[in-house]
Amino acid sequence: MEGKLSHRPSLVRQSASQKWVKWYQLGVGKVMFFRKAVSFLMVLAITSLFALPASAKIHNGQKDRVIAPLNLAILIQDDLVSRVGNEINVTKEFIRSLPSGSRVMVGYITTGTLQVRQPFTNNLQEAAASLRIPASTTARSPYNPYVELIEALKKFDSSWKGANAVLLISDGLDVSRGFDTTSAGRTLDLDRAVNEANKRNVAVYSFYAPSVGLTSHSQLAMSYGQSSLNRLASDTGGKAFFQGNSFVTFDSYFERLRQTLNEQYARAS
Repeated sequence: MEGKLSHRPSLVRQSASQKWVKWYQLGVGKVMFFRKAVSFLMVLAITSLFALPASAKIHNGQKDRVIAPLNLAILIQDDLVSRVGNEINVTKEFIRSLPSGSRVMVGYITTGTLQVRQPFTNNLQEAAASLRIPASTTARSPYNPYVELIEALKKFDSSWKGANAVLLISDGLDVSRGFDTTSAGRTLDLDRAVNEANKRNVAVYSFYAPSVGLTSHSQLAMSYGQSSLNRLASDTGGKAFFQGNSFVTFDSYFERLRQTLNEQYARAS
């Protein structure tokens, strides 16, 4: 009996040692499994990132800059309210942020003429420097912005590479043949501008801002102008930016414009 009892402590120690080894091996196995799982998930995430469509990559990482060079004419209606003058700096920043290889023209739509402050140039610093605050007076009011837009469209060269675009900063109102609300978005000069833009493959984008004239005082005139700008943009492959009846800063407009240009480039490439 004593001989048998004398072996029990060693058996207990052996059993405990074996359990400890099993627990250790089980723990190591779990750690190794966890590490392999994490490594697999990391590889999967990296692979998925590179597999994202171009539009998703642009939306996530490139919305703060235009990624492809373009030929851009910026046209500003000269009788817009003085608050538009506060947006000149952000407009300059947008021009300077365009990618190398872009061309920019700057013009002002005034009474009966297009005042070209800067012809098309690759020098983005010069183009930005040519911007000035609008005159903000009815003495500079055009009958509509579309005749001068047509004049600007004729300055695009068909041999240029890259997308062609106009940024029209305007109230969109056409009173050249009277203030007829039934013709909103369907005036003769607007039709001609749409046809000219499509013939030259130029997309027209617009920022709405009220002028010191009718669109500052008449809700009807404001709606008329916005309807015309919306039709101009949609019929030429561009986009119109405005926010209800209130005038806001251009910061959000430029952010949305960059995103729109990048998405269109991604779809075309």
